[in-house]
Amino acid sequence: MERSWAPVRPGLSLLLTMTAGLNLLPFAALLAFSLEGGGGFFNIGSDGLTQLSNTVLLVLFVGLGVGIWGTAIGWLTACCQFPGKRWLTLAQLLPLATPAYLQAAVITDLGAREGIQIYGLSWCIAVLILANLPYVVLLARDNFRLSGRRQLEASRSLGLGAWMSFFRVSLPLAIPAVTAGIALAGMEVVNEYGAVELLAVPTLSTGLLERWQGQDDPPGAVALALTALAVVAVLVAAEQWQRRKSRRWDMGGPTDPSDRWRLKGWRAFLAQGICTFPPLISVGLPLFWLVNSLDQLRNESFGELLELSSHSLMLAVIGAGLASAMALILAIGKRWINPGPLRQAMFTASLGYAVPGTVLAVALLLLLSPLGIPPLILLVFGYGNRFIAVAKGGLDAGLERLAPSVDEAAISLGERWPGVLKRIHLPLLRSPLILGALLVFVDTVKELPLTFALRPFDFDTLAVRVFQYAGDERLGAAIAPALLIMLLGLGATLLLIPKLSHRSAEVANQPAN
Repeated sequence: MERSWAPVRPGLSLLLTMTAGLNLLPFAALLAFSLEGGGGFFNIGSDGLTQLSNTVLLVLFVGLGVGIWGTAIGWLTACCQFPGKRWLTLAQLLPLATPAYLQAAVITDLGAREGIQIYGLSWCIAVLILANLPYVVLLARDNFRLSGRRQLEASRSLGLGAWMSFFRVSLPLAIPAVTAGIALAGMEVVNEYGAVELLAVPTLSTGLLERWQGQDDPPGAVALALTALAVVAVLVAAEQWQRRKSRRWDMGGPTDPSDRWRLKGWRAFLAQGICTFPPLISVGLPLFWLVNSLDQLRNESFGELLELSSHSLMLAVIGAGLASAMALILAIGKRWINPGPLRQAMFTASLGYAVPGTVLAVALLLLLSPLGIPPLILLVFGYGNRFIAVAKGGLDAGLERLAPSVDEAAISLGERWPGVLKRIHLPLLRSPLILGALLVFVDTVKELPLTFALRPFDFDTLAVRVFQYAGDERLGAAIAPALLIMLLGLGATLLLIPKLSHRSAEVANQPAN
């Protein structure tokens, strides 16, 4: 829909063009390589069809699982009151610190000790649901907590209970955030390599790496990468369609803590169980495995572990900042730029999460390495390119809650777009920005393929070192770096949550106008 209040802004258009163009370079490299290879865009063979079907099944079932479970947890922790809710809310962040490949390694090793073979599609679905559940939980809870106050008050006055208010008021307002979280989880499933490899489920990601390295078939690998990109493009397009279909303006402000439904008896017990199981399994099992594997723990150099941690922390902070900045630019541009070629380029530029890390690394090396750009800069740019969708999903959902009349009023008063961004959008988008940066930070700490391919010589991270030890079957040496990955991600989460809660409390105490 063309916006009459969105005049031509040369400065913003130039900034959007540069941002979209830089992020489209890897896509252009993939297309050019596919054309030069002469193998066709989607000539993936019979093995590729099996890998494609497994990938689609994983996306569908994992998306269904995280959508239902994550929405329930988000609503319970945002709109209900029950014993232990505060601690269970914080516990929902724990799975972010546990990579899916670590969870898969833990359950397969524990199963092997008991003589049980753990592998297959069902186990893979369970692991990926637990690993990707926070994407939906955080975005859904943030939406439930910051919107719908007047609507919920009206539903209460009409005699609607908690469940009817949820289905008729809260859920329709939260659909954009929930679908954004499901889309992010689906992208993570398409890119997942370690967990599906350990659980013996051939997917596009495992097939791509096998063709690239094992079979020395770059055209075949690129064909699989383009197929994965097509899968995620369909996923994101479906999310955009659902968001347009469910668009509702929220002018009610945040929910009042005093209006939360108080759960007692079996309802409170059920809510506790729903919120306890994901963090208990995602973190409890690895800790149980760690305690039972202490006899294999080897003495590692403290200085070496400190250096690896500093490398991971530095890359995660810079990558989160870059991805969040580019996501904010594209999200604002989507709101202010009329439909056209630039809007399409911006949409495509946000799909970098679909490109597997190894293929993105090769594309960046082919494009930018001949220019003499240091590998560390390529790596940081690769993080920003790949994780831009993680930061952008929450921003899009936040802007959907802001009626266009707010922008129209500011523009009618003579405010330029930088002023609208600074005075109106940034304060309202503070919470989605923090959540997006948090998700990118944790993803960067856990990221392996891109880091392994683009890191400078003698510049390892915790994820790379865990991969190297695991590849050499030195499980005892891998325990300390794996534990540090969990602690680093969890520590960053706990540092950010108090600030987020403080800001949310300030907003909640403001009267609804």
